[in-house]
Amino acid sequence: MTIGEVSKTYAVSARMIRYYEKIGLIESHRRKEYAYRIYDEAAVRRLRQIMILRKLRISLKQIGVILNDIGQAQALEVLRENMTGLDEEIHALNTIRFILDAFVHRLDDGIRAKVRVDLLEDSELIEIADALISPKNHLKEDCSMEELNQASERMERNMDIRFVYLPPATVASSQFTGENPEDVSGDRMKAFIKERDLPVVKPDFRLYGFNNPSPQEGEEYYGYEFWVTIPEDMEVTEPLEKRQFAGGLYAAHCIKMGDFHEWGTFFEQMKNHEEYEIQWREPFGMGGALEEHLNAFSFYTGNESDFIQLDLLIPVKKKS
Repeated sequence: MTIGEVSKTYAVSARMIRYYEKIGLIESHRRKEYAYRIYDEAAVRRLRQIMILRKLRISLKQIGVILNDIGQAQALEVLRENMTGLDEEIHALNTIRFILDAFVHRLDDGIRAKVRVDLLEDSELIEIADALISPKNHLKEDCSMEELNQASERMERNMDIRFVYLPPATVASSQFTGENPEDVSGDRMKAFIKERDLPVVKPDFRLYGFNNPSPQEGEEYYGYEFWVTIPEDMEVTEPLEKRQFAGGLYAAHCIKMGDFHEWGTFFEQMKNHEEYEIQWREPFGMGGALEEHLNAFSFYTGNESDFIQLDLLIPVKKKS
């Protein structure tokens, strides 16, 4: 299967597939008589395994350990560590739910008796919370894929969303359309930043990226464009271009590098937000949406070997 066929069949973005390949989780091959790289049965099976493990909230680094551990002792330890973390989270959530339930009953009783209840000074509730022991919870063994998908979607709906203002800026743009567009445009940007000594000249520089053009059905390749903020008088030469970024108000959600699947949930939440609405604007590659690489300074100065986390940014405005 080509990357486009895999993307369409399994509803995973081409960029995500390429990222999995970049970090060594899957492999593609190129046939001499075929223009595109292809993914064989083993690669597709590995991709399905990755998708299931991601829905189980297992990190990409841990997934690499699980899938490449022939003896499976390390895989067992990874799963146990994740279960311990979930047990702690379940205990905390059960504690919160128990107290909220008690608050509901106290308020309901007070309203019926026409008596105001001061919840935060209820010493009895505080004592109960201190002594609370969480009940054990077990996932039923016959949990289906549909139920797993629903559970994963419910967890993602609780994502943290901030609202930030990005200031106008002069930027240098690096764009490439073709195979591995993030890598090609990223290498050009890296060379520019090093040549201009940008971490010294402008240590507060910011790095944005976005699909341009975005992946289209039936098209094997798409494009990616990087923007880095620069001093207004800095010279920019080909293959980069000098542009102006208008800035504005954005909804922001932070992800670990590789968690691009959260874009979908993020867009859905903003489509239904009570106070803000999406305001499509330039650059139109992703309708004005951007990805800000948050550890760009440490990456370009050699303190980090790769980008670690991103802010997903959706242009918004206040609802009237």
